[in-house]
Amino acid sequence: MAHTILLNQVHLGLRQIQQIKMNQEKNDILLAIAQPAATTSDFDLNPNGNHSAAELKSAGVLFPLIVRPDGVNLILTKRSAQLSNHPGQISFPGGKRENGDANIVFTALREAQEEIGLYPESVDVLGSLPTHDTITGFKITPTIGWIEGDWDAVADPNEVSEIFEVPFVQLMKLENFHLQTRAWKGVNRSYYSVPYGPYYIWGATASILRGFCKQMGRL
Repeated sequence: MAHTILLNQVHLGLRQIQQIKMNQEKNDILLAIAQPAATTSDFDLNPNGNHSAAELKSAGVLFPLIVRPDGVNLILTKRSAQLSNHPGQISFPGGKRENGDANIVFTALREAQEEIGLYPESVDVLGSLPTHDTITGFKITPTIGWIEGDWDAVADPNEVSEIFEVPFVQLMKLENFHLQTRAWKGVNRSYYSVPYGPYYIWGATASILRGFCKQMGRL
């Protein structure tokens, strides 16, 4: 009996420690969001590209952080190979703002529900990050969402081929990001990448992650 009580106390203590750590992580993220930060763009590394802000379409993505027993993970998707924009690439759940969307946060939450089955009521919206302009014509606003508890991940096969998670701590180390160059439409284009296992995270997704990594590093 005494042994059982002791084990229960140990488990309770471990859960309390984990909750304290998660609360601290959440507070650090809130502090980082509040830090002044510049907008970013694919053209930061490719200044000779054809860039007109007036032509950019507004898009919202969710930066979904989910609490797991061993820490906080970021939920990412692998886009369907059938899509016309960024087929097969790793991305945040999200998409173009529609006329009926109340705001860009609504866009991010709506798209996350459609693409991965994550309902808005499961998400604690912590705030938004600076926008990122893409070479393919989008102005992306990332919204950071905090998720406690599991959800039934359901990928929309028309848009998403895979849903996976990456330990957040792996993405908050600036040394894990690499500057690379490849030919795109006959021109060499530079971009950031942050590989994780079999997943090659690059382009706008990597740039947004790197930008927030720098914000977190200022704390």
